[in-house]
Amino acid sequence: MPHILIAEDEPRISGFIEKGLKANGFTAAIAEDADTALDLALGGNFDLMILDLGLPGKDGLEVLEHLRGQGERLPIIILTARDDIQYKVAGFEGGADDYLTKPFRFEELLVRIKARLRDHLSASVQEETVLQAGDIQLDLRTRQAKVGDVWVELPSREFILAEMFFRYPGRVLSREQLLDRVWGYDYDPGSNIVDVYVGYLRKKLGSSLIETVRGMGYRLRNG
Repeated sequence: MPHILIAEDEPRISGFIEKGLKANGFTAAIAEDADTALDLALGGNFDLMILDLGLPGKDGLEVLEHLRGQGERLPIIILTARDDIQYKVAGFEGGADDYLTKPFRFEELLVRIKARLRDHLSASVQEETVLQAGDIQLDLRTRQAKVGDVWVELPSREFILAEMFFRYPGRVLSREQLLDRVWGYDYDPGSNIVDVYVGYLRKKLGSSLIETVRGMGYRLRNG
């Protein structure tokens, strides 16, 4: 499941966001000052960051500038009481992915979070014609898989699911992310269809290729 970093020094607000996120299938951690937010964000264990601009220690724009300067591409939504256009411009120019002002409705924040996660998952993906993991190849033109010297037929859904894993080797993909990207919104979030199709891929491509990360989702073994 997506892991969200909440950089917010007001416990009432951070607690409200954390509770709402958990109720919607996310996990969350809270950083109450700028240095903690930077350390956690640079640790690489989060899928998105909600950033207040008025953090103790450093201004939130400084936090944003430092993260982007380090090459960190973590999606960042600024959530602040600063509604002047100069701050919005500075936020977007500094590399923020979205900007929401307080007071806010959680429903709107949630929609923005989901949108930024979808964008991030599909962005910056290099268009290759063949994806490879170990001795397994996916040919995106012919929509076929090759294990060693043997070609393996994958039905459409299986191939799309395999492509998701091969495009993000080593990254944990939650069931919710896979359900959204491969099947869309027509399926019940409680469905086990992702687990079933991962089982199909393991049988055809190798039982150890895709590992289960307990409580989080699945990951293509990287190396």
